[in-house]
Amino acid sequence: MSHSPLLNLPGPPPDLMADVEAAIADVRRFVAAFDPDLVVVFAPDHYNGFFYSLMPPFCIGTAARGVGDYGTHDGALNVPAELATACASAVLDHGVDVAVSACMDVDHGTVQPLERLFFDATVRPVIPIFVNAVGAPLGPLRRAAELGAAVGAFLAGLDQRVLLVGSGGLSHDPPLPTLATATEQVRERIVHGAPMSPEQRAARQDAVIAAAREFAAGRSTIAPLNPDFDQRFLDIVDNGSLADFDDWTNRYITEAGGNSAHEIRTWVAAFAAMAAAGEYRTGNHYYRAAPELIAGFATRTAWTVEQR
Repeated sequence: MSHSPLLNLPGPPPDLMADVEAAIADVRRFVAAFDPDLVVVFAPDHYNGFFYSLMPPFCIGTAARGVGDYGTHDGALNVPAELATACASAVLDHGVDVAVSACMDVDHGTVQPLERLFFDATVRPVIPIFVNAVGAPLGPLRRAAELGAAVGAFLAGLDQRVLLVGSGGLSHDPPLPTLATATEQVRERIVHGAPMSPEQRAARQDAVIAAAREFAAGRSTIAPLNPDFDQRFLDIVDNGSLADFDDWTNRYITEAGGNSAHEIRTWVAAFAAMAAAGEYRTGNHYYRAAPELIAGFATRTAWTVEQR
């Protein structure tokens, strides 16, 4: 599923929110029927837990806490440390280099789907897996698939019902800072992880609301949403032809989908983990180009053919 800080902020019109929330409610019913023992979330970070002081391509948290951005959960998550460590070891044995964090900070990218699906980010055991989608340079998209396949191979050996979550917007280009464009103060934060004060967080929220308003009104310089790009992406995951992503270059993703379209890596990792358990089918085929959320917003559910 996609995420957006604007789901938790004033501004989006009621009809859009009702439409998106109805789609998420459908997914929530799917999850409730499955009743997972364990949740594994592939998610990006938006300079809240990972910084240029050390920016790994992937990281598995053996303990984690939500930073509380945009009104999401502030505090510890329920991470099974031994199982998360075993997952990291298995991924490394599989040939995918992954970092490990015993004190991972996660933001709305990880926490928002947990709260939307369970109403409480701590109610189920969760293994958070960070997938870098913001801090260039980025590796090739196929590496996200290889990460997912390695995680899926490990999970397939567990005697547990495991829910895989890929959390990311499709085409979108929100005003996130880069090393090349950041002011001195912002650069200090995204390099060294300088904590944001309550006043800075409030100002950031106000800036996001204003940016969405300008974007929806057609007065923004950020890249437009690209429903054609989004649909091409969704068609591939629906068809299970994940190898088609091997030809998707980082330049293509940026030019077609915007700088933050690289969050599709979380979806690719989740579907590759699903495919490790066998052929799958998808449902809950929701998509909406939502400029008021600054995102191509989509949901999908999936199950292995053997499950149905």
